[in-house]
Amino acid sequence: MSAPENPASPAALPVLTLRRGEDRRLAAGHLWIFSNEVDVAKSPLTSFQPGDCVRVESAQGRPLGSAYVNPGALIAGRVYCQDATRSLDAALLRSRLAAALGLRQSLFAAPCYRLVFGEGDLLPGLVVDRFGDVLAVQIGTAGMERLRAEILAALTDLVRPTGILLKNDLPGRELEGLPRAVEVAAGHVPDEAEIEENGCRFVFPLAGGQKTGWFYDMRANRALAAGLAKGRRVLDVFSYAGGLGLACARAGAASALCLDASRTALDYAARSAELSGLADRVETLCVDALAGLKDLRAQGRSFGLVSVDPPAFVKRRKDMEKGLAAYRTVNRLALELAEDGGFFVSCSCSQHVGAADLRKVLAGAARDAGVRLQILAGCHQAADHPIHPAMPETEYLKGYLCRVSRPGRGL
Repeated sequence: MSAPENPASPAALPVLTLRRGEDRRLAAGHLWIFSNEVDVAKSPLTSFQPGDCVRVESAQGRPLGSAYVNPGALIAGRVYCQDATRSLDAALLRSRLAAALGLRQSLFAAPCYRLVFGEGDLLPGLVVDRFGDVLAVQIGTAGMERLRAEILAALTDLVRPTGILLKNDLPGRELEGLPRAVEVAAGHVPDEAEIEENGCRFVFPLAGGQKTGWFYDMRANRALAAGLAKGRRVLDVFSYAGGLGLACARAGAASALCLDASRTALDYAARSAELSGLADRVETLCVDALAGLKDLRAQGRSFGLVSVDPPAFVKRRKDMEKGLAAYRTVNRLALELAEDGGFFVSCSCSQHVGAADLRKVLAGAARDAGVRLQILAGCHQAADHPIHPAMPETEYLKGYLCRVSRPGRGL
């Protein structure tokens, strides 16, 4: 049984008071408190230490929940409980982790999934990926960093992993005043992990890989594309270790070309193709995406299914115009390679780019490429990345599955 979430707190929490009118978003369920929303006359941020738990109140004294704070960060507080008297302690951590584990066990037959997705699991600042008996953990905030030992103890108790890797090299830690590092926190962590997804065997690096090593968020989108791939030539742009390309080959694609700028990632894609018995239908191309797409066009290549899943081009709101232009360019170049009647998958993992923004990008890219698009379905992050209904920031992955047609002159 998981621990109860509401035991009596040993001591009253210090109060963090918001400025007048700044409580509406939190009252609606949002979990972030920005530094300019705090009434520093009543609650000087300098009076708190990074990771302190506080009772959040409106300007009128209405309780809004419990949060942990970081006085030096733009996001000065992160709400973890609606109960304004509850400390974030080992018992609450274990309860939340047990709930997250139970959800994944109900969703997936194999122990390969994102076990914790920050705010989506009411554990802001914590991400955990599970690769069988090995866990990759990212602690992104000072509040969670303070509880590192309790997190590791709870994960060890609940999952019994053979190894835990702390993959704390994410840039956001610097904004929290935390060092960046990758280290083995417990047990033995191999250099590589191996999982099964969409009928394929994948091998990829752990400590030396991108993010936590694998991108579980695209699992369902890869399966969606694979369902349309039979007999088609497939182009997987920004393929990383070949998740979509191999899934399509497994589903009967005539061929799959995995394009990525990382030679290491493509070497793993080739190894995974061998493991999955797909080496005869999987090809890799190590090149910058824009240059590679132009070269393929110059060679007269075309594909019945094209997927574009780039890294985040819009990391900050001020980058929006430039980032949307980059999305439009890469989608236009990819659309030029799509066959008449073929399928096109375009995704964006930029938190600041909404589904409507991407739809406008695709409309412009289609005009530039001289094709017509029919949107058949939306693409979303997989179910092990649950969305908090009051936090659009947790719905970061969006995309579209489209049909491409090349109208004749005058049509």
